[in-house]
Order: sequence, then structure tokens, then C-alpha cells
Amino acid sequence: MNTSSRLDDAARAGWLYYVAGNTQDEIARKLGVSRQSAQRLVSLAVSEKLVKVHLDHPIANCMELMARLQDRFGLVVCEVVPSDPGSPLLLNGIAIAGAMEMQRHLKSRNPKVLALGTGRTLRAAVEQIPVMDCPHHKIVSLLGNMMQDGSATPYNVVIRLAERVGARHFPMPLPVYASSAEELASLNAQTPVRHILQLCHESNVRMVGLGSMDMTAPLHVDGFIDRPEMERLQACGAVGEITSRVFDREGRILDSARNALSTSAPLEHTADRPVIGLAAGPGKVAAIAGALRGALINGLITDEATARSVLNAI
Repeated sequence: MNTSSRLDDAARAGWLYYVAGNTQDEIARKLGVSRQSAQRLVSLAVSEKLVKVHLDHPIANCMELMARLQDRFGLVVCEVVPSDPGSPLLLNGIAIAGAMEMQRHLKSRNPKVLALGTGRTLRAAVEQIPVMDCPHHKIVSLLGNMMQDGSATPYNVVIRLAERVGARHFPMPLPVYASSAEELASLNAQTPVRHILQLCHESNVRMVGLGSMDMTAPLHVDGFIDRPEMERLQACGAVGEITSRVFDREGRILDSARNALSTSAPLEHTADRPVIGLAAGPGKVAAIAGALRGALINGLITDEATARSVLNAI
């Protein structure tokens, strides 16, 4: 049996076992193979990572933290995944939960618009999305995807997600920040940009990363904000950024020259058109807490340790 055919059979066996709930005897009968072959095919599906396991169990601590976050901030989407005490920065659980939320929308037969920010966590979530056929959906970027030298930002996710699900995609063909108010007005006047901003406004769900505001922040590491400006923003109370807009501990977008030049789309949310933040780790606690206080987001996907720290910080 050639490799492609064997992987096809392994995928069928994996689906029958993990999704349809068939026994190995039932799989053997349906595939016309021996029970031992069925067992090997199921094992192959796992070893080749054709199967991704989602733990569906109401873990008490996570469920309690979810309820407290939802009650405190009126969140319409909230997922708290277990933490790994030995790897507090591990993104696997959050990435899988984020992917499941994306898939919930992508599986819709009705056309939807998914608007995405950038970042390492969102990129990790997109990598968990299986190959799908969703030509009726649109994937749009909430902010510019260009570095100051014209290269693409390293964690842009719109094109990657569109490739995996076969959807039309609309990357924002702009730098993250304009160089002047005049340039920003000129960029926003372009027909493609106006169209993308309108798609962002109409989007059914917005999923964003939450960045810290310190010397490890992507805005500083990637060269958008130098050390003196970062220190000035911190002195003004900056604790986080969302789609390149900097905010303070109360979730107020700072009245700063930097924010005035952001090319990102406004973050509007309602109960049926949520803005969902994906973030975790000790360095993100202040940013998450600020975004929740200021109702910049009405959805959150994080881990147990971070959720507890956020609630303690409120």
C-alpha cells in the first residue's frame, strides 16, 4: 500500500474511532481489514498527527475562573485552559482553544467575515486549524501588515488562515503606523483601504492578541517604538496595546501621537460581533486586566494561571 493511500485509511480510521465513536472491531468491518490492521491505522493517525485531541471535561478550577471572568466583565466568549506549571509561557492550550473558536465560525454555512489582529498567539491558533473548504467566508486584517522597511510583519495570520481554509483574504496593505497625519489621511482615502475598513466594521468576529508595553513588547522589538518613546508611554500609564493602539490600566486608549498615527481599524464589539483577546503569561496580566476594565474586548481566551492573576489584579 503506498503512503498516500495508507494515510487516507489512517485518517478514516481515526475519524471513525475518535469522532464517530466506533470500536476497533467496527472500524475493521467498515474498512474491510483485520482488527489488528484497524488498530495500527488508528495508531498511525495519532503518530502522523492526523488527530488532534480536545479534552472535553469541566475542570473545576478553570470553570470557576471562567464564570468569575464572565460575571465580572460581562464576557460573551470566555475560555480558560489548564496551565502547565513547568511551562508558564506554553501556548498550546490557548492555541487549540482559539482554533476551536475560529472553526465554530468557519463551519457556518452562512458567509462570515473574520477579522484578525497579529501576534504569536494568534499565529499558533491558526496553525491548529485543519484544512477546510470555506470559499464563502472572508478573512480580513485589522491592522497594517508592513514593517517600516516594507517587509511583512512576522506574525501576520490572515494569509496563512486563508490558505488553510480556502477563503478570500484581505490583508491591510499599510504600514502599522503612518509617518504623519497627512499620510494617514491619504492612506485611508484609498479605495482598497476603505473597503477593508468597511469589512472590519461588518465582521462577525474579531480575534486579537494583547501586547505588553515594556522592552520585550513586539512594538519595541520590531522597531516601531524606540526606548525613549516606550519610556514616555510608560510614564503616561501605558500597560498594553491592542492592534497597535496603546492603552492604560483602565483600558483608556492614550491620547498620544503614536496612537493618532495607527492605521488599525476601530475595535467595535457587540454581543453577536465580539472582540476576543488571546493572551497568557505573567507579562500579559496588566494588559489583559486593562483591556477588560476598559471593555476593549468582550471575549477572552487565556490559561488558568493568567486568569487567576488577572482576577487578583482587578
